Amino acid sequence: MCGRFVSTTTPQDLVSLLGELRWDPAETFAPSWNVAPTDPIPAVLERLDRDTGELLRQLRPLRWGLVPSWSKDPSGGARMINARSETVDTKPAFRKAFASRRCVIPADGYFEWREVPATADRKKYKQPYFLSTGGVMLMAGLYEFWRDRTRADDDPLAWLATATIITTDATDSAGRVHDRMPLTIAPDDVPVWLSPTHTDPAELHHLLRRPADGALRVRAVPPTVNSVRAPNGPQLLDTAPDPLGLAD
Repeated sequence: MCGRFVSTTTPQDLVSLLGELRWDPAETFAPSWNVAPTDPIPAVLERLDRDTGELLRQLRPLRWGLVPSWSKDPSGGARMINARSETVDTKPAFRKAFASRRCVIPADGYFEWREVPATADRKKYKQPYFLSTGGVMLMAGLYEFWRDRTRADDDPLAWLATATIITTDATDSAGRVHDRMPLTIAPDDVPVWLSPTHTDPAELHHLLRRPADGALRVRAVPPTVNSVRAPNGPQLLDTAPDPLGLAD
């Protein structure tokens, strides 16, 4: 976890949840029922405005899979879609971002898979499960900016903005499906979590929470979600038979 998730929350929904929020109308935040690594994902973060010096809360699309600023190229980003909470403040790839570049990534829920053994008339396959709280999950994330030195300063593609999701050991219903789960930030804690002036690791770790205290809703969904090439729509969340008896 977390390798795929669902994101259908609109900017207007986030304003209702988090208050004033700015975004570029030219940027699209299309809903996705099968967000995959390297996809653009919506992230809420706070940055200083270069002209006014004001700290602004923004909604920005970031590429999922963090690329540290010191990376030679962005190819390793797909392997860093998650950051373990146990080492996020010490691992070189994440510690600077954990100190000052934190974000929240809204999600409706996420997918995990369990292998179904083969039978006499069927090959083994991976059964997907959808885990959710029934509301918006503000997944705790980090973001980074990577400079492509092969491009000119005025090239809009010279900078790549990427993100990762912080995870921890899974408990309760989530633990039935997978041993890891995303951590979230409560809406009331978002201002502290996003603020780049808060850098104390102990205080920041204290803000990280298991969604629904680990008691997530678990539902078997169609195996079509296994492919990122499947039609992307709400049908991916249809209830499916549960061959392993893990669903609620």
